[in-house]
Amino acid sequence: MTLINDLKTLISKNIRDYGMYIALLVIFLIFTILTNGLFISSRNISNLLDSAGYIAVLAVGVMLVIVIRHIDLSIGFLAGFLGAIAAILLMQYHLPVYIVLPIILILGTIAGLFTGFLVAKVGIPAFVATLAGWLIYRGAILQVTEKTGTIIVQNDAFNAIGNGYIPSIVQINGLHLLSLLIGVLGIILYNFSAVSTRRNKMKYNFEVVSKQIFILQLVFVSAIIAAITWILAGYNGFSWTVIIILLVVLVYHFLTTKTVMGRHIYAVGSNPEAAHLSGINVNKITLIVFGSMGLLSALSGILFTSRLQSATTTAGTLFELDAIAAAYVGGVSAAGGVGKVTGAIIGAIVMASLTSGMNLLGVGISYQYMIKGGVLALAVIFDVITRRKGN
Repeated sequence: MTLINDLKTLISKNIRDYGMYIALLVIFLIFTILTNGLFISSRNISNLLDSAGYIAVLAVGVMLVIVIRHIDLSIGFLAGFLGAIAAILLMQYHLPVYIVLPIILILGTIAGLFTGFLVAKVGIPAFVATLAGWLIYRGAILQVTEKTGTIIVQNDAFNAIGNGYIPSIVQINGLHLLSLLIGVLGIILYNFSAVSTRRNKMKYNFEVVSKQIFILQLVFVSAIIAAITWILAGYNGFSWTVIIILLVVLVYHFLTTKTVMGRHIYAVGSNPEAAHLSGINVNKITLIVFGSMGLLSALSGILFTSRLQSATTTAGTLFELDAIAAAYVGGVSAAGGVGKVTGAIIGAIVMASLTSGMNLLGVGISYQYMIKGGVLALAVIFDVITRRKGN
């Protein structure tokens, strides 16, 4: 009974963190039952994660923007525009992929820094500055694609980013060995990180969960990683899109949880005035966060263009709304100061799972929009309620 009581206490105190995982589990169970197991098939899960890739990357960036109490509406069409620029550089100027990718990422970072400059230095509200960017980048896409309408990308190396899979060392009973090894490595790294964090907290007399609950957490998360790895290994293994998402998660999780800059970002989001008085350069943090958003927008544009193997006039449409929705579903607070990288990724997977499941069930697009809107509303309501309760 003590273990059960500890578990109830843990969930109630950390409902914001665990709520999204519970919601994702429920969604998976419901769609798996309604589709007679088709939803959980290796092929569908692989396609689901690949389709969520470009939104997941955007969700990580916009989560940080919301954490510091701003918003960025320009990221969708910025991603679409930079994806079109990548297609032009590849097909019209015949530049190699290893040159095009850094150029696009640098352009995205510069665009993000410029937005951050307007917000931090000039003092333009983020909503207005990024709405102007939304219009500019929308027009820019139309301008660069007006002659052909669609730019077909015929470059195998570039297209593999959004459609290819990591090579397999060998197939064992139809399973992708290299993916299995990556999954095992992921479990080892997670357990090592969790144990190290717990020891550091105990060293400084911080509150930690009981040993039994901690072991249960390790087993639960390890089981999830193992299950996802096993499912993907049964198809073509990890795609390059999934590998990119994992790298983004690792880098941004480290930056937000293990660095001084990460602590400053959350301090600014919690109380900008207090952060300024404590010596934190709020304008610098704003520039960094928007610059990061531009970088991830460029990466999102690369993923989307390579997945479609083309650049179109409609690329980037509603990307920003999907990313913002994913961030809120993933637990970011509308009041700022609260949000996790892993939460943003889970939020993107939740939204992609809803789309995938409803498509398999033949749900009309009109109902899909309404259902996803309802999920977003519930996420924000959940945020308001938990903040009122102090959780």
